[in-house]
Amino acid sequence: MRRHGVAGNPVLIGAATVLVVIVAVFLAYNANRGLPFVPTYSIALEADSAANLVRGNDVRIGGARVGAIDGITVRRGKDGRNVAILALKLARSVAPLPKDSTYIVRPKSVLGLKYVQIVKGSSSEGFTDGDTVPLAAGTPDQVEFDEVADVFDEPTRRAQQVNLEEFGTALAGRGSSINQAIGAFRPLLRDILPVVRNLAAPDTRLERLIRELGDAAAIVAPVAETQADLFVNLDKTFAALREVARPHIQDTISEGPETLDVAVREFPVQRRFLANLEGLMGELRPGVKSLRAAAPDLSAALRTGTPTLRRSIGLSKRTTSLLVSLQEFAEDPLVPRGVKKITEAVTVLRPTLEFLEPTQTQCNYLGLWFRNVASHLSEGDAFGTWQRFIIISAPSGPNNEGGPSSAPANGPNPDNHLHNNPYPNTGAPGQPKECEAGNEPYAVGQTVIGNTPGTQSNTTEGTQ
Repeated sequence: MRRHGVAGNPVLIGAATVLVVIVAVFLAYNANRGLPFVPTYSIALEADSAANLVRGNDVRIGGARVGAIDGITVRRGKDGRNVAILALKLARSVAPLPKDSTYIVRPKSVLGLKYVQIVKGSSSEGFTDGDTVPLAAGTPDQVEFDEVADVFDEPTRRAQQVNLEEFGTALAGRGSSINQAIGAFRPLLRDILPVVRNLAAPDTRLERLIRELGDAAAIVAPVAETQADLFVNLDKTFAALREVARPHIQDTISEGPETLDVAVREFPVQRRFLANLEGLMGELRPGVKSLRAAAPDLSAALRTGTPTLRRSIGLSKRTTSLLVSLQEFAEDPLVPRGVKKITEAVTVLRPTLEFLEPTQTQCNYLGLWFRNVASHLSEGDAFGTWQRFIIISAPSGPNNEGGPSSAPANGPNPDNHLHNNPYPNTGAPGQPKECEAGNEPYAVGQTVIGNTPGTQSNTTEGTQ
């Protein structure tokens, strides 16, 4: 009897084939979760969102698959924020992952599949088995294809169609003008280089400007509707301006370059005037500040002056004939001669008047003279006024005032002394400020001729 081997037994061959197929199917089913009996390196990863991530998605480093997502859970932080926890099974060759490594969730295809891309750091410290990569290691999410596609919704597509049609209509037949504009851009691009350098300089702090503009936009966000109404009203305004666009606004724009040239030429000349104007405004500031307190008085003056101005209309009508006569008088050829003579007379009399002016304004001698003369001729008794009968007797002695003398009276008795001051000081130019006449003391037993020694009072009766 011939004996057959195992290879010749069809039952055993079929059983082995079925066993191999079962093992292959098992391995293929579990391949996304790692091959069995193969040691792994397990860490957790915090992510803002696990959208479109499922268990079994790839984990890659440098484009090579090094593991898979083993599970996805959710954890609530202390601040109430939900964070996705991705459990990763990685190959042991990756361990330990440096602690300064970063990650990003990237799309695998346009169908929505994603994977975790890890960028290894260079730190000497690494995550041990079971550690959690913090949320701070995640890089900003990139824009997905579906998000880009969602931008072009139905209203946006209609708006694009309108824009294309309007731009096409606006640019049709204007090829030469566009070429001229492009040629005019050359000096603009040349001149813009210094501006761009200044913007790029660190001292310019352009990033701060952009940040502050963002803050400003956030501040005005609550009044967005008001701004929208403003633009609506601006549309109405520009619609009204369309009626005067040609030729008025067009002429204004056309003459603008020449006006700017004149301004460039003339403004430097006006700097001195502007500087003086600035000084004037600074000097006027205290007065303007005082106007606030004087406003009630000014208001009362204006209220009182308003009816007065109304009544001045009648006065003006009544003075018309007077003004006509004055005009005729001024046009008379003899008048300039008379004015010239008067001017010459005033010029001649001016020194005399300036010398005599203090006699009245300071010492009041003219008023005192008229007052004393009036009383001198009016006061008296039954025999008459005092001027008529009072006898003034001269003192006894040689050269007294009762007769001719050969010299001023000078004694020997105390009364026989001459006191005469023909030119008393009246505060005139070149004189002391005193009213000497009527104020000088009587020097008993002394002959005094001329100004009395010392300074007398600068007032008289009636001027105190």
